[in-house]
Amino acid sequence: MLDILKTILLGIVEGITEWLPISSTGHMILIDEFVSLNVSEEFKELFLVVIQLGAILAVVLLFWKKIWPFHTKSAEIKPYFKENTAVKRLCYNYVHIDKIILWIKILIASVPAAILGVLFDDEIDAMLTGDGRAYVVSATLIIYGILFIVIESISKKEKHADLDKLPYTTAFFIGLIQCLALIPGTSRSGSTILGAMLLGATRTVSTEFSFFLSIPAMFGASAIKILKYFLDGNSFNSDELIILVVGMIVAFVVSVLAIKFLVSYIKKHNFKAFGYYRIVLGIIVLAYFLFV
Repeated sequence: MLDILKTILLGIVEGITEWLPISSTGHMILIDEFVSLNVSEEFKELFLVVIQLGAILAVVLLFWKKIWPFHTKSAEIKPYFKENTAVKRLCYNYVHIDKIILWIKILIASVPAAILGVLFDDEIDAMLTGDGRAYVVSATLIIYGILFIVIESISKKEKHADLDKLPYTTAFFIGLIQCLALIPGTSRSGSTILGAMLLGATRTVSTEFSFFLSIPAMFGASAIKILKYFLDGNSFNSDELIILVVGMIVAFVVSVLAIKFLVSYIKKHNFKAFGYYRIVLGIIVLAYFLFV
């Protein structure tokens, strides 16, 4: 029962910090110091990644109409084909072409992080579990906090106010910037939102594209982690399975609330508050591991 209560707390923290650009890793490291689960290190590493599946299902639920490319009834969509071909009729009746194009951009942006994630998975795990993890996380928290404040303070021309019109090259460069999130404490949402804004996207477009980019990123990371877990000869017992399920359910529910909050927040506010929060958290993480 105690581990279930700890799992609920971890699910709440994951659901909030996965979407707000404040680093879920930094928070999880602090929480783990005080409410560590009574499980093996191998399972804990798996849990902290796979719990993200609950969070990602919240994005799928909330943005289903924006990302699901198929329909069963005839719909009016932009005619991408000049001739009345069978392909054109098929697309009119079953496929939203604009959503297919959006997914192509998402997959293009996902390639760089996917390649680096597979190649350097062990090195990333070492950064998360090694003695220097606190210093890496605190440094990235502070650095990206400063960047949020600076980027929001400088005048920049917003060229991309429509997600459907986001150029392929811009999507790819956002994907390159997402690779920085492989460094613990960076925040995947933080790096992609910052990158998109630097490339001329509005806050809304930057945030939504970051949400959608998380779908293949998190599913891929979870799949790799689960595969390695079983290939190393590990397995779940009933208690561990319950912990995983509870964690994902809690992360899902809290993520729904966190995503709705962020979408509403950015319509009237900038990201400076998150920058200040990151700096304070980074100092707390550093001070804790230096003096405690």
